[in-house]
Amino acid sequence: MTRTTDGTPTAAATAQHAGPHHEQRAGIIAGVTAYVVWGLLTIYWKQLHDFDAFELIGWRITASAVVMAVILTWKRGWSRLAVLLHDRALLARVAAAAVLLTVNWTSYVWAVVHNHVLETALGYFIAPLGTVMVGVLVLHEPLRTAQKVALVLAAGAVVVLTISYGRVPWLALAIAVSWTTYGYLKKHVPLTPVESMAAESFILVIPAIALAVAFAGRAGSIPNSATAGQLTLAALTGFATVGPLMLFAFAAQRVPLTVIGPMQYIVPSMNFVIGWQLYDEPLSATKLAGFSLVWIGLVVLTLDSVRRARRS
Repeated sequence: MTRTTDGTPTAAATAQHAGPHHEQRAGIIAGVTAYVVWGLLTIYWKQLHDFDAFELIGWRITASAVVMAVILTWKRGWSRLAVLLHDRALLARVAAAAVLLTVNWTSYVWAVVHNHVLETALGYFIAPLGTVMVGVLVLHEPLRTAQKVALVLAAGAVVVLTISYGRVPWLALAIAVSWTTYGYLKKHVPLTPVESMAAESFILVIPAIALAVAFAGRAGSIPNSATAGQLTLAALTGFATVGPLMLFAFAAQRVPLTVIGPMQYIVPSMNFVIGWQLYDEPLSATKLAGFSLVWIGLVVLTLDSVRRARRS
């Protein structure tokens, strides 16, 4: 570090030294904000519980495509998507990711508007354990002891919660499987998060518009029965979707994965509290025991990941 004649660091040297720390701090703030906003979206969607979940998805995808088109125009990023026209394998991968994202969104929104918020929390708690399964089954990675323990606990949790619900928690499993598989596909897409999200929205926009139009003629549809406030919320679903994505993209470029990783538990933790305390969804002792098994597994997995990161 450059110093003055009396031995103190120069202003330029201090700024240069503080730069990386400032960037990482800004990234952490952006990342936490993104996950908190994602958690609060449960309350957002709950305000639209009067409408069909599939209609809401049609509006969400259409509005997201409009927002992404504006962002790409502003950033002059349309040319980056041209690669999809010349690479069929990449286009197929992006299309598959778009379908999985639709499954994830639909399962989540359907669960929220039908009073299954706790099940969404379970799904997003299980998702990191699903990532471990992808590593083992698809990438043929060896299982560490901590991962084996976490997976056994997750399987036990599903059994306990199946007993508690009286059925397999299919919404939670649909959310976990679709999100895990979506994340795996995204790792093989050479586009930025913003460009990838734009491509996925554009691939889905025509079916989404058709879906919204198909529901529009019904008596209880958004155009026919929404209040001014509900219509505003429906129109802003694109901003609600893209906003936290942009924050996360900013954070991912500045914060190590060992810091980003634990942040992903913010959303299911918020959903758990929101479903239980705000919307009075029943939390029996058996259901709490099932969640506890998942939480213990995630703690074991997180501690193991942190230990390995420090060793590296």
